Amino acid sequence: MSKADGSALTGVSETALLTLLVRATEARRPDSVIDDPMAIKLVDSIDFDFGKFGFTRRQDMALRALTFDQYTRGYLVDHPSATVVALAEGLQTSFYRLDAAGVGDQFRWLTVDLPPIIELRDRLLPHSDRVAMIAQSALDFSWMDRVDPTDGVFITTEGLLMYLQPEEALGLIAECAKRFPGGQMMFDLPPVFFAWWIRGGSRVSLRYRVPPMPFVLSPSDIANLVNTVPGIRAVHDLPMVPGRGKLINGLMWTLQRVPLLDPLRPVVTLLEFG
Repeated sequence: MSKADGSALTGVSETALLTLLVRATEARRPDSVIDDPMAIKLVDSIDFDFGKFGFTRRQDMALRALTFDQYTRGYLVDHPSATVVALAEGLQTSFYRLDAAGVGDQFRWLTVDLPPIIELRDRLLPHSDRVAMIAQSALDFSWMDRVDPTDGVFITTEGLLMYLQPEEALGLIAECAKRFPGGQMMFDLPPVFFAWWIRGGSRVSLRYRVPPMPFVLSPSDIANLVNTVPGIRAVHDLPMVPGRGKLINGLMWTLQRVPLLDPLRPVVTLLEFG
């Protein structure tokens, strides 16, 4: 089979190729922190100038993916027939990792992303009768009509909210809280200390600049969502799963536990809807 053309992904959608490459590069290591054969398969199946992204030998994207896996798995243990809604999923391969991890075969998966991403996923990833895909923006709330909340709903927005305008991100959170009581939503955001840099788009190599990230919140701002967004019952500030190496683990442990360092750390948040 010929390789799929990755050049159709532009703007924010193109970042899916960057995060995929970082994850696959980590997965190829003999001492990898993540087992992600589907990520490797995807990279090998896409025709794209991946070299434009520059340095990609790093753990962060893999650790973020594993952190999302951990809490998604926790919800599925308690709600084995739940629906996981992956908003702007890009080229993540979370379903296949969770399916291989023995969570069960009852949970359903709904991917919501723009048409070029959906076309790549449909062509390159194995099909499953438990996986459905919708080719539209996560901000088109009609996807919510496709979700049966009876057995529980877990919404992931891995690598999404930071690319939205503040009113869009908060509006998405508020609508999910309204529509899915009893469900949960998980998201990540970059450190507020770097807001001045990332709002204009940050250059990661001579040939690639990450699109602007206009939405950031401090850990204290996120904790206050329980008071400002109707339907949010609890807010959890989550630590990243441990990585490879004492130095990175020590740094992550310190950033998570010293309040004065809050502006320097990325945040991963779990919202419970009531």
